[in-house]
Amino acid sequence: MLPKYKRILLKLSGESLMGEGNYGIDHRVISQYAYDIKAATDLGVQVAVVIGGGNIYRGMNEKETGIERAQGDYMGMLATVINGMAMQSGLEKVGLYTRLQSAIKMEQIAEPYIRRRAIRHLEKGRVVIFGAGTGNPYFTTDTAASLRAIEIQADVILKGTRVDGIYTADPEKDPTATRFETITFSEVYQKSLNVMDMTAFTLCQENKLPIIVFDMNRPGNLLQVIMGKNVGTLVKG
Repeated sequence: MLPKYKRILLKLSGESLMGEGNYGIDHRVISQYAYDIKAATDLGVQVAVVIGGGNIYRGMNEKETGIERAQGDYMGMLATVINGMAMQSGLEKVGLYTRLQSAIKMEQIAEPYIRRRAIRHLEKGRVVIFGAGTGNPYFTTDTAASLRAIEIQADVILKGTRVDGIYTADPEKDPTATRFETITFSEVYQKSLNVMDMTAFTLCQENKLPIIVFDMNRPGNLLQVIMGKNVGTLVKG
């Protein structure tokens, strides 16, 4: 069978890299993600990745940290580059060619983000990791993922989380919560469901970019999603 999607943007949270820990990066998680991404690229799927930085630094609450919001956001951007470097290392260990591009210049460790160059890397079969968010404070990595996906003309955003889709309520708190297989952008607004932050979500809606929310921590799930199987929740329309 042929994959349903030819070019994807995979959004991963920084917290997911912690595994069972409370901080930092679990090499076992990196390894599992790397093998799952390799399974996708082996089918000819072009993969770009955006990773959050919450496992290292989350500076959105100025009262708690004592650091002003803009400064804290820049610190968070640097955390995403650290995660991107870890993911790059994991991908290269399984034999993939990668490029790390940063929205903030740091030539010694990453290319500057250049849209045409990123697309060319993808066309050559390289996995492209986008670091440092959008390069601007007050924008989340969800927004960065939406923006980069639109820029590189991805077919879909795949948002890898700890739960297997979008539910009527938080399944970790409400055992009666049920999962949506498909839902529209309008329904997400109406039901006040938490998929992405509003800026990121609106970007996807306005550019008709579908989102699939799925459990990335289950090995093989990424490939199932790419093949069009009924895994996770599809947001469209």
